[in-house]
Amino acid sequence: MERTAVNPWPWSVDLGYHQGEVVAGHTRTLYCAGQTAMSAEGKPEHADDMAAQLALSLDNLEAVLAEAGMSLTNLVRLNVYTTDVDLLFQHYGVLAARLGAAGVAPPTTMLGVTRLAISSLMVELEGTAVA
Repeated sequence: MERTAVNPWPWSVDLGYHQGEVVAGHTRTLYCAGQTAMSAEGKPEHADDMAAQLALSLDNLEAVLAEAGMSLTNLVRLNVYTTDVDLLFQHYGVLAARLGAAGVAPPTTMLGVTRLAISSLMVELEGTAVA
């Protein structure tokens, strides 16, 4: 798979994401459902702790990727949904560090929402990966 970043402006790279990516030569695409801070038993975790919810959401996204034989390095699109944009930005380093360690900066959209499916959850990550 070949990835080519598309950045008509440099400011998004400074924030850790590309405006777009052209992906060529891939053979498989994985569309991930939104991943939240849910335990393996399907119970919400870390009420009122954005950093912990973000970390577990990432763990769960990585678990879905791994089950498909992929990793964060295959992530080409990330949608972030949160009930508190300002609070998420205070802990955005959790996400940026994990993506940076994987060497990726997928095009990302962040949306503030009224609530998620389970009221105690504050963040949900939805990804697309190719291999």
